[in-house]
Amino acid sequence: MKRLIILPLMVLALLPASAQKLIVTNTTVNCGRTGYEQPVTATFELRNKGKRRLVIESVKPDCGCTAVEFPKEVGAGDKFTIKMTYDARQLGHFNKMAAVKSNGSETPVYLTMKGVVLGDFRDYSGEYPYSFGDLLFDRSDLEFDDVNKGDAPVQEIHILNNGTAKMDPRLLHLPPYLSASIAPETLAPGRAGTITVTLDSEKLRDYGLTQTSVYLAQQLGEKVSADNEMPVSVILLPDLKAFEAAHNTAAPKLQISSTEIDFTDFGGKSKKTAEITLVNTGSSRFTVSSLQMFTSGLKVTLGKRELAPGQSTTLKVVGYAADLAKVRTRPRILMITNDPDHSKVVVNIKK
Repeated sequence: MKRLIILPLMVLALLPASAQKLIVTNTTVNCGRTGYEQPVTATFELRNKGKRRLVIESVKPDCGCTAVEFPKEVGAGDKFTIKMTYDARQLGHFNKMAAVKSNGSETPVYLTMKGVVLGDFRDYSGEYPYSFGDLLFDRSDLEFDDVNKGDAPVQEIHILNNGTAKMDPRLLHLPPYLSASIAPETLAPGRAGTITVTLDSEKLRDYGLTQTSVYLAQQLGEKVSADNEMPVSVILLPDLKAFEAAHNTAAPKLQISSTEIDFTDFGGKSKKTAEITLVNTGSSRFTVSSLQMFTSGLKVTLGKRELAPGQSTTLKVVGYAADLAKVRTRPRILMITNDPDHSKVVVNIKK
C-alpha cells in the first residue's frame, strides 16, 4: 500500500516542471532606427501553453543599458508580453539580449532586440503614426466618399522606410476597381515615398456602400494579416438627374431627428439601443433604397423603407460594446434615398 501511495506522489512532484510550456512568437525584434539617447522598446509576445500557472523567476539583460518589464506569474493558456528598453546611449548598431528563466522551460529562453542608433535621426511618429514592421505610413484606411458614376478620385498613402535595409513596398489584393502606383518603387533606409490609389467608378456594380480590404506590405510576396490590413470604403451616389423633374415640382423631403448616436458609455452593459425618427415632409413618396453599415458591432432595423407624404418611421440601432471596441474604422450607418437634397444620409456613431 505504501508503494502505491508514494509513486503517485513522486509523479505529482514532477508535474509542475514538465507540464509548463513557454512559447515565444518571435525571439528577435528589429527595432529599426532610433536617435541618440532616444530609448527604444521591443515588445515580445509569449504564451503559457502549459496547464499550470507559469512563474517567471527572472529576466536578465546582458548589460545595464537595457531595462526589462515582465509579469511575475501567468495563468494556464494565457498570453503575455515582455518588454526590453534600450537607452540608446551609443551610436551605431545594437544587439541586446535577455535571458528568461521560468518554470516553463528547463533552460533559459533568450530574447533579442536589435537596431541602429543614429546621430542625425529624425522622429517621424507624428507624421507617420501607423506602422507595419519598419514601414511607417500616415493613414490606416481609404475612404472614397460622394463618388459619382464616371469619377476617378485619387487617395494618397505617404510611407517611410524606418528600417536599415531597402524595401519594395506594395499594396496587395487590390479589387478590379482600384489601381495603385508607387513612387519610388524602391525605398532606401530613411527615405519616404507615396502610394497613389485611383478608383475607377465605372467598375463599381452597385450604388451605396462598397467595402473591401487591401494590404500594405514591405515586399512583394509578404503574407497578409490583420496587422497590415487597410480597409477601403466607397460611396457611389445615385444618378440625381432622375430626380430633377421631381425636385422642380413635388419631391420627397426627409426630416431626420439626428445624424449622430452616442455609444461612448454603455453603463457596464453589453449593448445599448438608440432610435432615430425619419419623417417625409415632402409631396411625393420617400424611399430608402440602401441601408448599410461601415463596421461590425451594430444591428440596424428600419421600420419602413417607403414613406408616403406625412408618414414617419423609426431607425433602431443596437450597439454592442465588445464588438465596437475592436473596430478600426469609424462606425457609421449609410442610407441612400430618393430625396434630391439628401441622397446620401450618414449617421455617425460615437464610441
